[in-house]
Amino acid sequence: MVNDTIADLLTRIRNANLNKDQEVSLPTTKMCEGICKILKKEGFILDYRVAQEGEKPYKTLSVFLKYDSEGNRVISGIKRISKPGLRVTATVEELPKVLNGLGVAIISTSKGLLTDREARKANIGGEVLLYVW
Repeated sequence: MVNDTIADLLTRIRNANLNKDQEVSLPTTKMCEGICKILKKEGFILDYRVAQEGEKPYKTLSVFLKYDSEGNRVISGIKRISKPGLRVTATVEELPKVLNGLGVAIISTSKGLLTDREARKANIGGEVLLYVW
C-alpha cells in the first residue's frame, strides 16, 4: 500500500496525461475523492467515479482525463506542495496564486478542501496541498 496517496494520485494523473490516456484507476481515499471533486469543478478532468471492483477490499477511484478538441492536454502541470516530510501551511494573506490566477491551488482547511479563491473568500488559511495549471 502507498503511504502518500495524494502523491500517488498526482503521479498517476501526470503519467496518464503524458500518455494521453482517457482514464486512470487507483485505490481511493476521501482526500483523493475531494481533490478529484475540485478538479472536476474547475474543469481539469471530465469526471471521476468510485466503485467496488470484485472481491477487492478497497474501492477504486477512476479518473477520466480531459483533452480539448485538438487532443491537447487540459492539465499542463500538477505539483505536490505539502509533503509528509514537509508540511506547508499558509494564512489567508499568504495563500498562493498559481500563474496569476490561471491555475488553482488546492488548500486543506478547517472547512474541508477548498481552492485558493474559495479560501480567500471564506477568509481562512490552511495546508497548501497542490498546484494545478
